[in-house]
Amino acid sequence: MLGWPAMLPDADNDRDLRRRFAWTVPQRLNWATRLCVHAADAPAVVVPVAPERTMTFGALDSRSSRLANLLVHGEGLVAGDRVAILLGQRPTTAVAHVALAKAALVALPLFRLFGPDALSYRLADSGARVLITDRDGAERVAPIRADLRALRTVYSVDGGTDGAEDLAAAMARAGDRFTPCDTAAEDPATLIYTSGTTGAPKGAVLPHRVLPGHLPGVEYPHWPFPSAGDRFWTPADWAWIGGLYDVLLPALWHGVAVVAQPPGKFDPETAFALIARERIRNAFLPPTALKLMRAARPDAPAPGLRSVGSGGEALGEEIRAWGRQVLGVPINEFYGQTECNLVVASSAGLGVERPGAIGRAVPGHSVAVIDDAGDPLPPGTLGEIAVRRPDPVMFTGYWNRPEETAAKFVGAWLRTGDSGTMDADGYIAFAGRTDDVINSAGYRIGPTEVEDCLLRHPAVAMAAVVGAPDPTRGEVVAAFVVLRPAYADEPGLAGSVQDFVRARLAAHAYPRVVRFVPELPMTATGKIVRRLLRERLREGEASDAPKA
Repeated sequence: MLGWPAMLPDADNDRDLRRRFAWTVPQRLNWATRLCVHAADAPAVVVPVAPERTMTFGALDSRSSRLANLLVHGEGLVAGDRVAILLGQRPTTAVAHVALAKAALVALPLFRLFGPDALSYRLADSGARVLITDRDGAERVAPIRADLRALRTVYSVDGGTDGAEDLAAAMARAGDRFTPCDTAAEDPATLIYTSGTTGAPKGAVLPHRVLPGHLPGVEYPHWPFPSAGDRFWTPADWAWIGGLYDVLLPALWHGVAVVAQPPGKFDPETAFALIARERIRNAFLPPTALKLMRAARPDAPAPGLRSVGSGGEALGEEIRAWGRQVLGVPINEFYGQTECNLVVASSAGLGVERPGAIGRAVPGHSVAVIDDAGDPLPPGTLGEIAVRRPDPVMFTGYWNRPEETAAKFVGAWLRTGDSGTMDADGYIAFAGRTDDVINSAGYRIGPTEVEDCLLRHPAVAMAAVVGAPDPTRGEVVAAFVVLRPAYADEPGLAGSVQDFVRARLAAHAYPRVVRFVPELPMTATGKIVRRLLRERLREGEASDAPKA
């Protein structure tokens, strides 16, 4: 079977691990069967606060069977039907995903932050038949319900409301035994829509093999994983592939308890307290969360963690250094995207880390930096990061979009749309999205390096860099900066920021335009939407700093 129960073999070092690793992908696979073999009384999802109590693996099995019976026998759903999940981090979210996998149905995770337009688009495009949500979600969907012709039933975990049925009452009438369906490894399990930073969001179809395919990418940065006493947490929404496939499902696969993030907006001090109180050992902290935590505690140690991973955007050396000092462990970066996730990572436990690099290809994945024709480039040459197919973690295509699926590939390579370089040892340095690279007077400037330098300035809490049109240079570097609370937009501060970067990077890479803003535009997954920043520049909203 595929990596049962772990994926990476025991090894003394990275070289030995790579030598011994091999994929064994079965033709028949239903990942839910793995989550039903753990000790019934072992904790599966730990809830520090209301609305639900901690759930054991035994309860996860029985409750997911009840829900599967409700959907199959009560709703009459058949294999391949889509069921939407609009919930936060709570046990019912895990129950829903396991139930849908058992019943060969397709889970459609939806972010709690989505407004009516985002919800309407995804529910309509996917043809979801059932929605599982709470009272707030049911109320937000109610005004658009008439336009969702495929949506048959809305269930609320908070009891029946106008237009929504009581999920608990409906599940109580269903049996608590359900034999997982015999599914192929290629059968769809999850439909996750891309964040849509450019163009309309597209639904990436992830088959059953993708969950065990993720295991090397989870075990590698948290090496050795699982270990005795491990307990996982992330503030990332479980509707994002980072929260769902990087934490929740792989941890449950291994029998590791997952701590649910308290409801509400992320608060760094609450995060530090949660780590200590809940004895969290493993964390996935997106870059935005790490930057907020660093701003709150620049130097006070917060021990207790065994491993920390981060992904979504490049970190930079400033955040890495802070992690070692304050969190007490190295921050292992990992890289991927919804269509093909966790394919590159660093692993301090295996000696795989290098300044300026996000890591190497995780064992089992073939990654290269290619040109537009799909040919691998020489070491150190800037190009597009790509992953060779077939790959167990790779999506099967975009939902109902064959042309856009085909355009995602060039030859044998899946194109990520991200630019970077690879050195002679296989370490990859992330430069940014291919459309984020700044071309200034012939110099190609990746935003990550400039943003990392900006974060070293004592006044800067967060920063984002884009290209601003310039009649002489074509583009110049423009920086949007969120200041630390102790600092204000005072005369001379923009010049101080510019001089700081110019002295540490290069004359062509410092920001010739600086704007201080209260916050940065983010996607629901915490990624900076640089497209909106470029639009502000085109609309003349950015203030010009002194130019050199």
